[in-house]
Amino acid sequence: MLPSMLISNNACSVPSSFWLTGIPGLEHLHIWLSIPFGSMYLVAVVGNITILAVVKTERSLHQPMYFFLCMLAVIDLVLSTSTMPKLLAIFWFGACSIGLDACLVQMFFVHCFATVESGIFLAMAFDRYVAICDPLHHTSVLTHALVGRLGLAALLRGVFYIGPLPLLIRLRLPLYRTPIIAHSYCEHMAVVTLACGDTRVNNLYGMGIGFLVLILDSLAITASYVMIFRAVLGLSTSDARFKTLGTCGSHICAILVFYVPIAVSSLTHRFGRHVPSHIHILLANFYLLIPPILNPVVYAVRTKQIRERLLHIIKSGTQPRNV
Repeated sequence: MLPSMLISNNACSVPSSFWLTGIPGLEHLHIWLSIPFGSMYLVAVVGNITILAVVKTERSLHQPMYFFLCMLAVIDLVLSTSTMPKLLAIFWFGACSIGLDACLVQMFFVHCFATVESGIFLAMAFDRYVAICDPLHHTSVLTHALVGRLGLAALLRGVFYIGPLPLLIRLRLPLYRTPIIAHSYCEHMAVVTLACGDTRVNNLYGMGIGFLVLILDSLAITASYVMIFRAVLGLSTSDARFKTLGTCGSHICAILVFYVPIAVSSLTHRFGRHVPSHIHILLANFYLLIPPILNPVVYAVRTKQIRERLLHIIKSGTQPRNV
């Protein structure tokens, strides 16, 4: 049943709750879509918890890069859990209703922790820059205290940037034409487009934050890797160059896994006017699911210590116990 709100062609009213459609146009496939989405969410949760457990128990991994990896794991757990349980509830039980405050809280968590994740990638790029361009001072510069402060700075930046988004909606946009959000979660623009009144401030602020986070962070990461590549090219042998670049491989893969789906989703949303709406929504969900799934895989495959620890756990778990 739709939330109680007067809906007409000309009337605006204050909603008590919103109605999420799930994947519009594919409602008849919701029960089947729950299988891949549920499986991906399970893989993301298990993978990231495994990374946290391995780094905690393996003392050789108590290094800046792996502390940042743990931060990524926590962020990915928050991002996926902010949307997937509600989406699965829509698929399984038709639980489409979401309260106004709950909607704004979900919006905050999704956009805030995506911003925090971008900040962590920037901090990891700084770690790689110091490790390669100034290796003698890496341990003295990237202390545990500095790693913690960089993580805290990324979190505070996310809260500072994204906090005004739901507040601006709550304070400036009390009236809505319809309570039906053609999306699977409370994405900022999906809610703003339903509002009555002047939404220019909300639109401009959202675009400004997108520019600050995605464009400036990606430019800063690119600049750090330009300096890294210059330092690598100055090494004497090809083996040394290959080995040094290999230490950046996991980070580069994780960056691509994070930024490419967001870029594809954003470009499709802004320029793909003839793209069906369910494609937009699927892409929006994939960019929240793909990094949490692939980040543990990338680091487990490319990091010898994590790979060996996982193999040790698997072997010890399969060996018969002596009676």
